[in-house]
Amino acid sequence: MNEPTPLQTAVNVEETLARLEQRLARIERELGMSETPARARAPEADSQKKSEELETAVGQNLFAKVGILVLAIGVALAMSLPWPNLPPALPSGIGWGLALCLLVLAKLLQQPIPVLARYFRGAGMILVFFATLRLSYFGASPVFAADSTVEAALLAVAVAINLGIAWRRKTVFQLTLALVTGYASALAVGTPWYLFGMVTALSLYALLAGRKFDNPWLIVLTTPLAFCTYFIWAVGNPILGHKPEVVDGPMAGLWMLGLWMVIHAVAMSWRRDRTTEEPIVLFGSVFNCGGYVLFLLHTLIRYGDSFIAANVTASLLLLGIAVMFWVREQSRASTFIYAMTGYAALNMALIKAFPLPELFVWLSGQSLLVVTTAIWFRSRFIIIANFLIYLVVVGCYMALVKEENGISLVFGVIALTSARILNWQQDRLELKTDLMRNAYLTAAFIVFPYALYHLVPLVWVPAAWVGLAVFYYLMTLLTESQKYRWLGHNTLLLTVGYILVIGVAKLEGAQRIMSFLLLGTVLLVVSLVFTVIRSRQAKQVRPDPGDPPGSETKPNG
Repeated sequence: MNEPTPLQTAVNVEETLARLEQRLARIERELGMSETPARARAPEADSQKKSEELETAVGQNLFAKVGILVLAIGVALAMSLPWPNLPPALPSGIGWGLALCLLVLAKLLQQPIPVLARYFRGAGMILVFFATLRLSYFGASPVFAADSTVEAALLAVAVAINLGIAWRRKTVFQLTLALVTGYASALAVGTPWYLFGMVTALSLYALLAGRKFDNPWLIVLTTPLAFCTYFIWAVGNPILGHKPEVVDGPMAGLWMLGLWMVIHAVAMSWRRDRTTEEPIVLFGSVFNCGGYVLFLLHTLIRYGDSFIAANVTASLLLLGIAVMFWVREQSRASTFIYAMTGYAALNMALIKAFPLPELFVWLSGQSLLVVTTAIWFRSRFIIIANFLIYLVVVGCYMALVKEENGISLVFGVIALTSARILNWQQDRLELKTDLMRNAYLTAAFIVFPYALYHLVPLVWVPAAWVGLAVFYYLMTLLTESQKYRWLGHNTLLLTVGYILVIGVAKLEGAQRIMSFLLLGTVLLVVSLVFTVIRSRQAKQVRPDPGDPPGSETKPNG
């Protein structure tokens, strides 16, 4: 046998390697492995693919959506023409027919092209509503009066059809569209009870739809729409060409505002995921409390005789919603928003009920109520907001009331009481610092000397301030709190400054001498008392040589 030549051997090796490469390529194809990694694709191929995707988005989807929208607007504009030579009901009939065709076409396209089907369905829903509205508007002669029972019933049926379609398809676009047609129908009819009933029904619908489809954004959308509808009606429905003016009634509209706030709050609190308080909940709470602004303005302008009772009721309602949010989900933001709005409503009632300066007593007393409820809500935000409001009340009192009659003493008592409550419940409030307690005590330190300065004769001011310092020292013994001792120290120093600056200039000889003697005696007594106390504490701390290590007692801090 002839031995293979080196050339033949090399050829055989190359053929073997080629067969191996073919087999490996076949195996990779069968396993779905790409011969070329995605990152190694040619840039030209990626660019071509992106260009095709963009063309599809523009040419197929965008043009179709815009085309459907343009056709719908064109049909609506055509239906809005008077058409005096046609029977009054014929344009509406044509609109209903076109709407039916669009809805049928949407059903046929639901499987092959669902995106287009959604927009055809939306156009059909718009035409259903607009064709019904055409019976009373836009024509040379209306078929029915806009506020007639027949037109109201037909619009309610049109809205019900749209709501049913949206409920079946479950898309946010169609749910929103159905709700908008409902609010538009309420304004189109314009009668109070139709508007109240329609908005109430739509709010309940949004509650159920938001829960079923797990979409709380429906509540965020429904809330401002409901209140905007009420506002437009309350100012005379100017979009229908009426003269803008605040309507008188019926007063039941105010209670409808409260009912809608409750429905929207329950709907938001009824969402499935309550483990976290998302921004959507904050938006919903803010929008919902906007309903009270309408409530306040309407009662202030048109229902002055019932202003106090209405705002007290609104306050209880809003505080009840705050309690609901706290109990159901330990909400901090929503609880704060509803609670502060409820307190604002109570403030409005107090401002209307009491004249100056008695009003400031009630406003400062409300501060204690706010502190108490804030402790139950575990809300540091309410505590801070309440303190700022307290400062505003005190500042307004000092600016507006020219003659002091003892009310400022109430401010000091409120400040001390609030500080004690905060100290008592600081663990429940999770207040890791004494900032708010110190703020209230500082307010008391300022308010009490101010009140005594205006209440007692000039010669007795140092004695009154010294008595105030003694009161703080007694509080130190009762509460074992070092803060009151410092209040006493600072009050004595304030008295020294008063005698040196004002007393020397304004007090007469004997009065000046008595003030210096009184203050000097008190300062020496206080110094002696604290020297004795510190000496006893030092003896308690110093260990006895015969006692075992660690057996010494510590003084009470």
